[in-house]
Parts: sequence; structure tokens; C-alpha cells
Amino acid sequence: MKSESCKPGKMKIMSPDKSELMEISSIYQDAGNLVISGKIMGSLPMKAVIRPQDARNGLRLLNLKLILFLTTFLFRR
Repeated sequence: MKSESCKPGKMKIMSPDKSELMEISSIYQDAGNLVISGKIMGSLPMKAVIRPQDARNGLRLLNLKLILFLTTFLFRR
């Protein structure tokens, strides 16, 4: 199954089998939180809220090897 490319200004999150899980259409700040807006499974609208504490907890998931990978991630094909 060939994955269709994402529209400009949007980002897709894919499962390991290359099926689309979520298409993110916007990320914005609201009342001190980060809000991610998009569609799940191609049709269900959804908004996810990330609180500052949750973002700090997410940073704890990173290790040195992953941080080094992320610094080059945007420049990979």
C-alpha cells in the first residue's frame, strides 16, 4: 500500500505498517498549553492538549542517542 503524501503545512503520524494514524493540521498555544489539532484515521476530528508538566515528562523519555538522532532527523530523506 503506497502512502499518499501529506498536504503542505500538515504532518502525518503513521503506524509501523504504514497506515495513517493521524494527520496534524495545526499546533497552537492556548492558555499555557500546547494544542494539537487534526484528524484521526483520516476522518475523526480531534484536539489533543499537552500541559507543561506532560511536556517535561516527555523530555525524560529522551536519551543522548535519541537527542543526537533528532538533531539530524529533519535533514534525512
